[in-house]
Amino acid sequence: VTRLLEKPLVAALLLAVLITNPAATASAGEQDAPAITHGQADAILDELKTIRGLLEKIEQQGIARGGRPARPTSATLELDDTDPVLGKAGAPVTVVEYTDFQCPYCKRFIQTTFPQLRRDYIDSGKLRWIVRDLPMSFHPEARKAGQAAHCAGEQGKYWEMREILFGNSPKLAPSLMPGYAKVIGLDVAAFNDCLASERHLADMDRDMQTADSVRITGTPTFVIGTANGKRLSGRLVIGAQAPRVFSAEIDRLLEQHDDE
Repeated sequence: VTRLLEKPLVAALLLAVLITNPAATASAGEQDAPAITHGQADAILDELKTIRGLLEKIEQQGIARGGRPARPTSATLELDDTDPVLGKAGAPVTVVEYTDFQCPYCKRFIQTTFPQLRRDYIDSGKLRWIVRDLPMSFHPEARKAGQAAHCAGEQGKYWEMREILFGNSPKLAPSLMPGYAKVIGLDVAAFNDCLASERHLADMDRDMQTADSVRITGTPTFVIGTANGKRLSGRLVIGAQAPRVFSAEIDRLLEQHDDE
């Protein structure tokens, strides 16, 4: 019964049954009210199990409450040469990360989980890591910060800029970007020229459109899979999950690759 009551609608239906069935709600002190029989109890449970099964089927078909489609668990992406990449080109497993520089959960992932994944998988040649931009509309400085990271990438310092931006995520005003560029040793004049231009913004917008096409709507979100040429199909991992969540899927794909 406890597991059935995990579904709010099922719990409501059970309450309705109890309210409309005086026998089910009679207390031990009410001698004139017939107690619910084992047969009646079993019938109620069977009916609730049937309702629960129907609700789960509806959710799987993507027509749950309000017509909201079920959350996807996998995605297929077309890869290109415009995204920042870390790791060996021929690595057996690929991750595409969708990120937002003002997202606190993205920052948590970068500071707590990514270093371990980099050490255990990327640096050892087992994993290729690709980053795409998904600045949220309610993060007004995230898009410009993303462009700043790409402008640093023109001088081979994307990953260094990414780290310093997440480390200073409450302070991402465009006026602060030249200072960060100086800290990581960029040609600040060239960086400023890039930041003042429209460079990289079209690529960032394309990242957002691609995310929308596979129903990725939040950050951080990751697609973990095995690339087939320029196409990556894999499992979706949503949120700043612990390293073990990523390791479980990466290890599974590595074992699968070794068996082939």
